[in-house]
Amino acid sequence: MKVILGLLLLIFNLGYANNYPQRIISLSTTVTEELYILGVQDRLVGCTVYCNRPKEAEKKEKVGTVMKADLERVISLKPDVVIASGLSDPKQMEKLKSLKINVAYFSAPLSFSQLSDDFIRLGSLVGEEKKAKGIVSKAKKRVEKIKKKTNSLPKPKVFMQIGTEPLWTVPGDTLQNDFIEFSGGINIAREVKTGQYSLEEVLKENPDVIIIIEMGTLGDEEKKNWQRFSTLNAVKKNKLYIMDAYSLCSPTPLSFPETLKEMAKILHE
Repeated sequence: MKVILGLLLLIFNLGYANNYPQRIISLSTTVTEELYILGVQDRLVGCTVYCNRPKEAEKKEKVGTVMKADLERVISLKPDVVIASGLSDPKQMEKLKSLKINVAYFSAPLSFSQLSDDFIRLGSLVGEEKKAKGIVSKAKKRVEKIKKKTNSLPKPKVFMQIGTEPLWTVPGDTLQNDFIEFSGGINIAREVKTGQYSLEEVLKENPDVIIIIEMGTLGDEEKKNWQRFSTLNAVKKNKLYIMDAYSLCSPTPLSFPETLKEMAKILHE
């Protein structure tokens, strides 16, 4: 009797698991990394040429870029679901849907809260909601611990540069703003509508810390450019930093607390 019950339970579990997509294509670098975190990488049959985190993702079948998928290749892999990002070509996604291929959208999160919710939604999509919720719960506890530590410290004014010519920064409604505020800083551009910012505004606000998001060799060049403005507090205090673009712009619930910890150290050391 126990053997029969065991077999019935196994059959039920297998049937339940098969309700979730078994062949997944990811058109998002962050989603690809998160699928590995959730432990369903064996079901990932294709991803973009930019998906290189973790390193193992480089070995997966490539189906084009983040903005332009190789539709012929995508279709040939017979996916149960294609996970698109906000950068995916809408016409291509409509084409896939017309072929009865399920398309799930995950746009770039604008806050840590959205990042967490999207990760749980991804977990639910692939049948790992419980695991996703556990990871998010631990991440939130780590974030709150860092916020609590920095809450009583002086709040330095921060300028985060994400582009040049024109100068580009992060407004208040961005995930990067959460990094600044959660680590105990004040984003001098938090009130702007778009990310475009002028040099004159930076000089007027006189930030205590300038963080340059890595732009290849441009990061070092921009750091040298800022050093010309000796009246800036950030220059006087030698608080010019270059930070990894991937960590700040494409975090996961696992990496967000780590990057936040690094940011807090930069702001308060």
